[in-house]
Amino acid sequence: MTAVSLRARAGADGRALYIDTAGRFFRSDEALLDRWRQDALVETERAALVERGVVIELEGGLSHLAALYGEARRSSSVERLDYLILVPTLRCNLSCSYCQVSRADERAQGYDWSDATLEAVLTLLRGLDTPSIKIEFQGGEPTLRLDLIEAVIAACDRFERADFVICTNLATLDEATLQLLGRKNLHVSTSLDGPMNIHQRQRTLTSIATDTFAANLATIIECYGPDKVSALPTIDPRDPPAIDSLIDAFVERGLHQIFLRPINYQGFARKRHSHARDVEQAWLSYQTQFMRALIVRNWADRSRVLEESYFSIILRRIFQPGHDRHVDLRNPNTVGTDYIVVDYDGAVYPTDEARMLTRSGVIDLRIGDVINGWDSEARKVINAHCDNRDDPTCAACAYQPYCGRDVIDDLARYGTIDLPREETAFCQRHLSLFDLAFDLIYDPDPAVQYSLRRWLKVRGDNIVLGDEL
Repeated sequence: MTAVSLRARAGADGRALYIDTAGRFFRSDEALLDRWRQDALVETERAALVERGVVIELEGGLSHLAALYGEARRSSSVERLDYLILVPTLRCNLSCSYCQVSRADERAQGYDWSDATLEAVLTLLRGLDTPSIKIEFQGGEPTLRLDLIEAVIAACDRFERADFVICTNLATLDEATLQLLGRKNLHVSTSLDGPMNIHQRQRTLTSIATDTFAANLATIIECYGPDKVSALPTIDPRDPPAIDSLIDAFVERGLHQIFLRPINYQGFARKRHSHARDVEQAWLSYQTQFMRALIVRNWADRSRVLEESYFSIILRRIFQPGHDRHVDLRNPNTVGTDYIVVDYDGAVYPTDEARMLTRSGVIDLRIGDVINGWDSEARKVINAHCDNRDDPTCAACAYQPYCGRDVIDDLARYGTIDLPREETAFCQRHLSLFDLAFDLIYDPDPAVQYSLRRWLKVRGDNIVLGDEL
Protein backbone atom coordinates (compact mmCIF):
# COMPACT_ATOMS: atom_id res chain seq x y z
CA MET A 1 0.00 0.00 0.00
CA THR A 2 1.17 3.54 -0.81
CA ALA A 3 0.34 6.66 1.19
CA VAL A 4 -0.35 9.90 -0.63
CA SER A 5 1.43 12.85 0.97
CA LEU A 6 -0.78 14.19 3.74
CA ARG A 7 -0.29 17.45 5.64
CA ALA A 8 -2.07 18.52 8.80
CA ARG A 9 -3.13 21.83 10.32
CA ALA A 10 -4.10 21.69 13.96
CA GLY A 11 -7.44 23.05 15.07
CA ALA A 12 -8.60 24.56 18.33
CA ASP A 13 -10.87 21.68 19.31
CA GLY A 14 -8.42 18.77 19.41
CA ARG A 15 -9.14 17.88 15.81
CA ALA A 16 -6.88 18.57 12.86
CA LEU A 17 -7.50 19.34 9.21
CA TYR A 18 -5.77 16.89 6.85
CA ILE A 19 -5.13 17.82 3.22
CA ASP A 20 -3.40 15.72 0.57
CA THR A 21 -1.38 16.92 -2.41
CA ALA A 22 -4.49 16.87 -4.61
CA GLY A 23 -6.28 19.22 -2.21
CA ARG A 24 -8.71 16.59 -0.88
CA PHE A 25 -9.40 17.20 2.79
CA PHE A 26 -11.03 15.80 5.89
CA ARG A 27 -10.96 16.33 9.66
CA SER A 28 -9.93 13.81 12.25
CA ASP A 29 -8.26 13.72 15.66
CA GLU A 30 -4.74 15.13 15.96
CA ALA A 31 -3.18 11.72 16.68
CA LEU A 32 -4.17 10.21 13.33
CA LEU A 33 -0.77 10.74 11.72
CA ASP A 34 1.01 9.26 14.74
CA ARG A 35 -1.14 6.13 14.51
CA TRP A 36 -0.42 5.96 10.80
CA ARG A 37 3.37 6.19 11.33
CA GLN A 38 3.19 3.54 14.06
CA ASP A 39 1.02 1.26 11.91
CA ALA A 40 -1.60 1.44 14.63
CA LEU A 41 -4.67 2.46 12.63
CA VAL A 42 -7.83 0.54 13.34
CA GLU A 43 -9.35 -1.18 10.33
CA THR A 44 -12.20 1.31 9.98
CA GLU A 45 -9.69 4.18 9.81
CA ARG A 46 -7.56 2.40 7.22
CA ALA A 47 -10.62 1.61 5.14
CA ALA A 48 -11.75 5.24 5.31
CA LEU A 49 -8.32 6.44 4.13
CA VAL A 50 -8.42 3.98 1.25
CA GLU A 51 -11.90 5.17 0.32
CA ARG A 52 -10.70 8.78 0.24
CA GLY A 53 -7.74 7.89 -1.92
CA VAL A 54 -5.23 8.89 0.75
CA VAL A 55 -3.96 5.29 0.86
CA ILE A 56 -3.46 3.63 -2.52
CA GLU A 57 -3.93 -0.14 -2.56
CA LEU A 58 -2.60 -0.66 -6.09
CA GLU A 59 0.06 1.55 -7.62
CA GLY A 60 -1.08 2.44 -11.12
CA GLY A 61 -4.66 1.55 -10.25
CA LEU A 62 -7.70 3.79 -10.48
CA SER A 63 -7.22 5.39 -7.06
CA HIS A 64 -3.58 6.12 -7.84
CA LEU A 65 -4.44 7.67 -11.20
CA ALA A 66 -7.18 9.73 -9.57
CA ALA A 67 -4.69 11.10 -7.05
CA LEU A 68 -2.20 11.99 -9.79
CA TYR A 69 -4.98 13.61 -11.82
CA GLY A 70 -6.04 15.64 -8.78
CA GLU A 71 -2.47 16.90 -8.32
CA ALA A 72 -2.25 17.82 -12.00
CA ARG A 73 -5.47 19.83 -11.82
CA ARG A 74 -4.02 21.81 -8.93
CA SER A 75 -1.05 22.79 -11.07
CA SER A 76 -1.86 25.75 -13.31
CA SER A 77 -1.13 25.34 -16.99
CA VAL A 78 -0.77 28.45 -19.14
CA GLU A 79 -0.72 28.17 -22.89
CA ARG A 80 -1.41 31.27 -24.94
CA LEU A 81 -1.74 34.98 -24.44
CA ASP A 82 -5.39 35.92 -24.01
CA TYR A 83 -5.43 38.58 -21.29
CA LEU A 84 -3.97 42.05 -21.68
CA ILE A 85 -3.78 44.94 -19.24
CA LEU A 86 -3.33 48.04 -21.36
CA VAL A 87 -2.32 51.49 -20.09
CA PRO A 88 -3.07 53.96 -22.90
CA THR A 89 -2.24 56.92 -20.64
CA LEU A 90 -0.62 57.47 -17.26
CA ARG A 91 -2.32 60.87 -16.87
CA CYS A 92 -5.05 61.20 -14.29
CA ASN A 93 -7.54 63.84 -13.21
CA LEU A 94 -7.35 62.89 -9.50
CA SER A 95 -4.62 62.60 -6.86
CA CYS A 96 -5.81 59.91 -4.47
CA SER A 97 -3.79 59.41 -1.28
CA TYR A 98 -3.50 55.65 -1.74
CA CYS A 99 -2.83 55.66 -5.49
CA GLN A 100 -0.76 52.59 -6.40
CA VAL A 101 0.38 53.82 -9.79
CA SER A 102 2.39 57.04 -9.34
CA ARG A 103 0.26 58.61 -12.05
CA ALA A 104 1.07 61.76 -14.05
CA ASP A 105 -0.80 65.07 -13.96
CA GLU A 106 -3.73 65.37 -16.34
CA ARG A 107 -1.98 68.16 -18.31
CA ALA A 108 1.42 66.43 -18.50
CA GLN A 109 3.00 65.67 -21.87
CA GLY A 110 4.60 62.41 -22.98
CA TYR A 111 2.50 60.02 -20.90
CA ASP A 112 0.20 58.61 -23.62
CA TRP A 113 0.77 55.87 -26.18
CA SER A 114 2.68 57.06 -29.20
CA ASP A 115 1.48 56.17 -32.68
CA ALA A 116 4.18 53.49 -32.81
CA THR A 117 3.03 51.95 -29.52
CA LEU A 118 -0.60 51.91 -30.63
CA GLU A 119 0.31 50.23 -33.89
CA ALA A 120 2.42 47.65 -32.03
CA VAL A 121 -0.51 46.83 -29.74
CA LEU A 122 -2.84 46.46 -32.74
CA THR A 123 -0.28 44.27 -34.51
CA LEU A 124 -0.06 42.10 -31.40
CA LEU A 125 -3.84 41.69 -31.32
CA ARG A 126 -3.97 40.76 -35.02
CA GLY A 127 -1.43 38.00 -34.47
CA LEU A 128 -2.82 36.33 -31.34
CA ASP A 129 -3.76 32.68 -31.77
CA THR A 130 -6.67 32.49 -29.38
CA PRO A 131 -10.46 32.37 -29.87
CA SER A 132 -11.10 34.71 -26.94
CA ILE A 133 -9.48 37.79 -25.44
CA LYS A 134 -9.95 39.83 -22.29
CA ILE A 135 -8.58 43.34 -22.10
CA GLU A 136 -8.45 45.58 -19.06
CA PHE A 137 -7.78 49.28 -19.62
CA GLN A 138 -5.82 50.76 -16.72
CA GLY A 139 -4.21 54.12 -16.13
CA GLY A 140 -3.90 56.84 -15.08
CA GLU A 141 -7.43 57.50 -16.11
CA PRO A 142 -7.93 55.58 -19.38
CA THR A 143 -11.06 57.49 -20.42
CA LEU A 144 -8.84 60.52 -21.06
CA ARG A 145 -7.87 58.68 -24.25
CA LEU A 146 -11.15 57.20 -25.35
CA ASP A 147 -9.86 57.19 -28.95
CA LEU A 148 -7.14 54.67 -28.06
CA ILE A 149 -9.63 52.46 -26.23
CA GLU A 150 -11.96 52.47 -29.22
CA ALA A 151 -9.10 51.59 -31.59
CA VAL A 152 -8.23 48.53 -29.49
CA ILE A 153 -11.86 47.42 -29.22
CA ALA A 154 -12.28 47.69 -32.99
CA ALA A 155 -9.21 45.50 -33.53
CA CYS A 156 -10.78 42.74 -31.42
CA ASP A 157 -13.68 42.06 -33.80
CA ARG A 158 -11.68 39.12 -35.13
CA PHE A 159 -12.04 37.11 -31.91
CA GLU A 160 -14.96 34.77 -31.25
CA ARG A 161 -15.29 36.39 -27.84
CA ALA A 162 -13.85 39.63 -26.52
CA ASP A 163 -14.44 41.12 -23.07
CA PHE A 164 -13.33 44.55 -21.92
CA VAL A 165 -13.00 46.30 -18.57
CA ILE A 166 -12.38 50.02 -18.17
CA CYS A 167 -10.89 50.89 -14.78
CA THR A 168 -12.07 54.43 -14.17
CA ASN A 169 -12.44 56.83 -11.25
CA LEU A 170 -15.73 58.16 -12.72
CA ALA A 171 -14.64 61.73 -12.07
CA THR A 172 -16.18 62.55 -15.44
CA LEU A 173 -18.71 60.80 -17.65
CA ASP A 174 -19.29 62.36 -21.05
CA GLU A 175 -21.78 61.21 -23.65
CA ALA A 176 -19.16 59.37 -25.73
CA THR A 177 -18.02 57.31 -22.74
CA LEU A 178 -21.58 56.53 -21.68
CA GLN A 179 -22.39 55.38 -25.20
CA LEU A 180 -19.29 53.15 -25.32
CA LEU A 181 -20.34 51.54 -22.05
CA GLY A 182 -23.50 50.37 -23.78
CA ARG A 183 -21.51 47.49 -25.31
CA LYS A 184 -22.62 44.25 -23.65
CA ASN A 185 -19.06 42.96 -23.49
CA LEU A 186 -17.66 46.03 -21.75
CA HIS A 187 -17.73 46.59 -17.99
CA VAL A 188 -16.62 49.25 -15.54
CA SER A 189 -14.31 48.77 -12.60
CA THR A 190 -14.24 51.61 -10.11
CA SER A 191 -13.54 52.35 -6.46
CA LEU A 192 -16.29 52.75 -3.91
CA ASP A 193 -14.72 53.18 -0.50
CA GLY A 194 -17.95 53.03 1.48
CA PRO A 195 -20.06 55.98 2.62
CA MET A 196 -19.42 59.12 0.59
CA ASN A 197 -17.65 60.94 3.43
CA ILE A 198 -15.03 58.17 3.58
CA HIS A 199 -14.80 57.97 -0.20
CA GLN A 200 -14.26 61.73 -0.30
CA ARG A 201 -11.54 61.63 2.34
CA GLN A 202 -9.55 58.80 0.78
CA ARG A 203 -9.87 60.16 -2.73
CA THR A 204 -8.93 63.66 -1.50
CA LEU A 205 -11.98 65.03 -3.32
CA THR A 206 -14.03 68.16 -2.90
CA SER A 207 -17.65 67.70 -1.94
CA ILE A 208 -18.63 68.71 -5.50
CA ALA A 209 -16.31 66.08 -7.00
CA THR A 210 -17.73 63.47 -4.63
CA ASP A 211 -21.28 64.33 -5.68
CA THR A 212 -20.19 64.09 -9.32
CA PHE A 213 -18.73 60.62 -8.79
CA ALA A 214 -21.90 59.43 -7.06
CA ALA A 215 -24.07 60.85 -9.85
CA ASN A 216 -21.93 59.25 -12.57
CA LEU A 217 -22.04 55.88 -10.86
CA ALA A 218 -25.81 56.17 -10.48
CA THR A 219 -26.18 57.07 -14.16
CA ILE A 220 -24.30 53.98 -15.32
CA ILE A 221 -26.29 51.70 -13.03
CA GLU A 222 -29.55 53.31 -14.12
CA CYS A 223 -28.69 52.97 -17.81
CA TYR A 224 -27.13 49.51 -17.83
CA GLY A 225 -27.88 47.85 -14.50
CA PRO A 226 -25.66 47.01 -11.51
CA ASP A 227 -24.01 44.09 -13.32
CA LYS A 228 -22.24 46.61 -15.55
CA VAL A 229 -20.15 47.78 -12.57
CA SER A 230 -17.52 46.13 -10.41
CA ALA A 231 -16.74 48.33 -7.42
CA LEU A 232 -13.82 47.87 -5.04
CA PRO A 233 -13.35 49.47 -1.62
CA THR A 234 -9.80 50.27 -0.55
CA ILE A 235 -9.51 50.01 3.21
CA ASP A 236 -7.06 51.70 5.54
CA PRO A 237 -6.64 49.04 8.28
CA ARG A 238 -5.86 51.75 10.85
CA ASP A 239 -9.16 53.52 10.24
CA PRO A 240 -11.61 51.24 8.41
CA PRO A 241 -15.24 52.15 7.78
CA ALA A 242 -17.91 50.55 9.92
CA ILE A 243 -18.67 47.22 8.29
CA ASP A 244 -22.42 47.69 8.01
CA SER A 245 -22.03 51.17 6.52
CA LEU A 246 -19.57 49.83 3.94
CA ILE A 247 -21.94 47.03 2.96
CA ASP A 248 -24.87 49.45 2.85
CA ALA A 249 -22.98 51.67 0.38
CA PHE A 250 -22.96 48.74 -2.05
CA VAL A 251 -26.42 47.35 -1.32
CA GLU A 252 -28.19 50.66 -1.79
CA ARG A 253 -26.78 50.79 -5.33
CA GLY A 254 -27.81 47.23 -6.15
CA LEU A 255 -24.22 45.96 -6.02
CA HIS A 256 -23.89 42.52 -4.46
CA GLN A 257 -20.19 41.79 -4.98
CA ILE A 258 -17.56 43.54 -2.86
CA PHE A 259 -13.85 43.02 -3.54
CA LEU A 260 -12.34 43.97 -0.20
CA ARG A 261 -8.71 45.11 -0.30
CA PRO A 262 -6.29 46.91 2.02
CA ILE A 263 -4.17 49.82 0.87
CA ASN A 264 -1.48 48.32 -1.35
CA TYR A 265 2.16 49.12 -0.69
CA GLN A 266 2.70 50.48 -4.20
CA GLY A 267 3.02 53.80 -6.00
CA PHE A 268 2.28 56.95 -4.00
CA ALA A 269 0.87 54.77 -1.20
CA ARG A 270 4.46 53.80 -0.28
CA LYS A 271 5.03 57.37 0.90
CA ARG A 272 1.60 58.41 2.11
CA HIS A 273 0.67 55.09 3.75
CA SER A 274 4.01 53.55 4.73
CA HIS A 275 2.26 51.36 7.30
CA ALA A 276 0.77 49.42 4.37
CA ARG A 277 4.09 47.55 4.09
CA ASP A 278 3.13 45.25 6.94
CA VAL A 279 0.00 43.18 7.37
CA GLU A 280 -1.61 44.34 10.55
CA GLN A 281 -3.64 42.03 12.73
CA ALA A 282 -6.31 44.71 12.55
CA TRP A 283 -6.78 43.99 8.83
CA LEU A 284 -7.06 40.25 9.30
CA SER A 285 -9.56 40.81 12.09
CA TYR A 286 -11.56 43.26 9.96
CA GLN A 287 -11.65 40.74 7.11
CA THR A 288 -13.02 38.02 9.38
CA GLN A 289 -15.65 40.31 10.89
CA PHE A 290 -16.66 41.42 7.40
CA MET A 291 -17.28 37.85 6.24
CA ARG A 292 -19.31 37.09 9.36
CA ALA A 293 -21.40 40.20 8.75
CA LEU A 294 -22.14 39.13 5.16
CA ILE A 295 -23.25 35.72 6.40
CA VAL A 296 -25.64 37.25 8.93
CA ARG A 297 -27.15 39.57 6.32
CA ASN A 298 -27.53 36.83 3.72
CA TRP A 299 -29.42 34.68 6.20
CA ALA A 300 -31.62 37.54 7.38
CA ASP A 301 -32.56 38.55 3.82
CA ARG A 302 -32.46 35.57 1.47
CA SER A 303 -33.82 37.58 -1.45
CA ARG A 304 -30.23 38.46 -2.38
CA VAL A 305 -26.74 37.09 -1.81
CA LEU A 306 -23.93 39.45 -0.82
CA GLU A 307 -20.47 38.22 -1.70
CA GLU A 308 -16.87 39.19 -1.00
CA SER A 309 -15.11 38.41 -4.27
CA TYR A 310 -11.69 37.36 -3.01
CA PHE A 311 -13.08 35.02 -0.39
CA SER A 312 -15.13 33.34 -3.11
CA ILE A 313 -11.88 32.85 -5.04
CA ILE A 314 -10.43 31.19 -1.92
CA LEU A 315 -13.41 28.82 -1.78
CA ARG A 316 -13.12 27.96 -5.47
CA ARG A 317 -9.43 27.19 -4.99
CA ILE A 318 -10.46 24.63 -2.36
CA PHE A 319 -13.44 23.03 -4.09
CA GLN A 320 -12.99 23.67 -7.82
CA PRO A 321 -9.41 23.02 -8.96
CA GLY A 322 -8.60 24.02 -12.50
CA HIS A 323 -11.46 26.52 -12.80
CA ASP A 324 -9.81 29.69 -11.57
CA ARG A 325 -6.89 31.56 -13.11
CA HIS A 326 -6.61 34.26 -10.47
CA VAL A 327 -2.93 35.13 -10.60
CA ASP A 328 -2.46 35.75 -6.87
CA LEU A 329 -3.13 32.10 -6.11
CA ARG A 330 -2.41 29.96 -9.13
CA ASN A 331 0.65 27.75 -8.94
CA PRO A 332 3.07 27.85 -10.61
CA ASN A 333 2.45 31.52 -11.26
CA THR A 334 4.36 31.95 -14.50
CA VAL A 335 4.46 35.43 -16.02
CA GLY A 336 4.59 36.80 -19.54
CA THR A 337 2.76 33.83 -21.06
CA ASP A 338 -1.02 34.10 -20.83
CA TYR A 339 -1.17 37.73 -19.68
CA ILE A 340 0.98 40.85 -19.85
CA VAL A 341 0.79 44.54 -19.00
CA VAL A 342 1.58 47.10 -21.70
CA ASP A 343 2.42 50.48 -20.18
CA TYR A 344 1.91 53.98 -21.60
CA ASP A 345 5.43 53.90 -23.11
CA GLY A 346 5.10 50.42 -24.63
CA ALA A 347 7.10 48.69 -21.87
CA VAL A 348 5.83 45.21 -20.99
CA TYR A 349 5.54 44.08 -17.37
CA PRO A 350 4.69 40.72 -15.82
CA THR A 351 1.98 42.22 -13.56
CA ASP A 352 0.38 45.57 -12.84
CA GLU A 353 2.16 45.59 -9.47
CA ALA A 354 5.49 45.19 -11.26
CA ARG A 355 4.64 48.25 -13.34
CA MET A 356 3.95 50.20 -10.16
CA LEU A 357 7.24 49.15 -8.57
CA THR A 358 9.18 50.29 -11.61
CA ARG A 359 7.32 53.59 -11.79
CA SER A 360 8.04 54.19 -8.08
CA GLY A 361 11.77 53.71 -8.68
CA VAL A 362 12.00 50.68 -6.39
CA ILE A 363 13.19 48.09 -8.92
CA ASP A 364 13.00 47.80 -12.71
CA LEU A 365 10.79 44.81 -13.45
CA ARG A 366 10.24 45.37 -17.15
CA ILE A 367 10.45 42.11 -19.09
CA GLY A 368 10.48 43.70 -22.56
CA ASP A 369 8.41 45.95 -24.77
CA VAL A 370 5.48 45.56 -27.10
CA ILE A 371 7.55 46.28 -30.23
CA ASN A 372 10.49 43.92 -29.64
CA GLY A 373 8.84 41.28 -27.45
CA TRP A 374 9.30 40.06 -23.89
CA ASP A 375 10.99 36.66 -24.05
CA SER A 376 13.75 38.11 -21.90
CA GLU A 377 16.22 37.05 -19.25
CA ALA A 378 14.28 39.14 -16.68
CA ARG A 379 11.16 37.10 -17.38
CA LYS A 380 13.08 33.83 -17.01
CA VAL A 381 14.52 34.93 -13.67
CA ILE A 382 11.04 35.71 -12.28
CA ASN A 383 9.62 32.43 -13.55
CA ALA A 384 12.45 30.49 -11.93
CA HIS A 385 10.88 31.36 -8.55
CA CYS A 386 7.18 31.15 -9.36
CA ASP A 387 6.34 27.73 -7.86
CA ASN A 388 5.50 27.37 -4.17
CA ARG A 389 6.38 23.66 -4.29
CA ASP A 390 10.04 24.71 -4.47
CA ASP A 391 9.84 26.46 -1.11
CA PRO A 392 10.40 24.23 1.96
CA THR A 393 7.89 26.17 4.10
CA CYS A 394 5.18 25.97 1.44
CA ALA A 395 5.94 22.31 0.76
CA ALA A 396 5.19 21.53 4.42
CA CYS A 397 2.04 23.67 4.56
CA ALA A 398 -1.37 22.01 4.50
CA TYR A 399 -2.73 24.77 2.29
CA GLN A 400 -0.05 24.43 -0.40
CA PRO A 401 -2.41 22.84 -2.99
CA TYR A 402 -4.68 25.89 -2.84
CA CYS A 403 -2.12 28.65 -2.53
CA GLY A 404 0.35 30.40 -4.85
CA ARG A 405 3.49 32.49 -4.89
CA ASP A 406 3.71 36.26 -5.38
CA VAL A 407 7.33 37.17 -6.04
CA ILE A 408 6.38 40.74 -6.99
CA ASP A 409 4.67 41.41 -3.65
CA ASP A 410 7.75 40.15 -1.77
CA LEU A 411 10.00 42.47 -3.78
CA ALA A 412 7.66 45.40 -3.14
CA ARG A 413 7.58 44.92 0.64
CA TYR A 414 10.98 43.51 1.48
CA GLY A 415 13.28 44.05 -1.50
CA THR A 416 14.03 40.33 -1.60
CA ILE A 417 12.30 37.02 -2.31
CA ASP A 418 14.37 35.09 0.26
CA LEU A 419 12.39 35.95 3.36
CA PRO A 420 10.95 32.83 5.08
CA ARG A 421 7.41 32.38 3.79
CA GLU A 422 5.78 32.58 7.20
CA GLU A 423 7.24 36.06 7.69
CA THR A 424 5.72 37.49 4.53
CA ALA A 425 2.46 39.44 4.31
CA PHE A 426 1.28 37.16 1.51
CA CYS A 427 1.64 34.06 3.66
CA GLN A 428 0.12 35.59 6.79
CA ARG A 429 -2.86 36.94 4.89
CA HIS A 430 -3.61 33.68 3.12
CA LEU A 431 -3.10 31.49 6.16
CA SER A 432 -5.73 33.64 7.85
CA LEU A 433 -8.10 33.37 4.88
CA PHE A 434 -7.77 29.61 4.49
CA ASP A 435 -8.17 29.15 8.25
CA LEU A 436 -11.35 31.20 8.07
CA ALA A 437 -12.58 29.26 5.05
CA PHE A 438 -12.22 25.89 6.80
CA ASP A 439 -13.67 27.25 10.04
CA LEU A 440 -16.76 28.15 8.04
CA ILE A 441 -16.78 24.92 6.03
CA TYR A 442 -16.99 22.93 9.27
CA ASP A 443 -19.40 25.32 11.00
CA PRO A 444 -22.80 23.55 11.26
CA ASP A 445 -24.70 26.83 11.55
CA PRO A 446 -27.34 26.81 8.75
CA ALA A 447 -26.68 30.51 8.11
CA VAL A 448 -23.00 29.81 7.43
CA GLN A 449 -23.69 26.84 5.18
CA TYR A 450 -26.31 28.83 3.28
CA SER A 451 -23.81 31.52 2.26
CA LEU A 452 -21.02 29.06 1.46
CA ARG A 453 -23.20 27.04 -0.89
CA ARG A 454 -24.33 30.16 -2.72
CA TRP A 455 -20.82 31.58 -3.02
CA LEU A 456 -19.79 28.24 -4.51
CA LYS A 457 -22.97 28.11 -6.63
CA VAL A 458 -23.77 24.67 -5.22
CA ARG A 459 -27.34 23.54 -5.75
CA GLY A 460 -29.20 21.91 -2.90
CA ASP A 461 -29.29 22.75 0.77
CA ASN A 462 -28.51 19.25 2.05
CA ILE A 463 -24.96 19.02 0.70
CA VAL A 464 -22.30 18.64 3.40
CA LEU A 465 -19.15 20.56 2.49
CA GLY A 466 -16.83 19.36 5.26
CA ASP A 467 -15.74 15.69 5.46
CA GLU A 468 -15.05 14.02 8.81
CA LEU A 469 -13.14 10.85 9.60
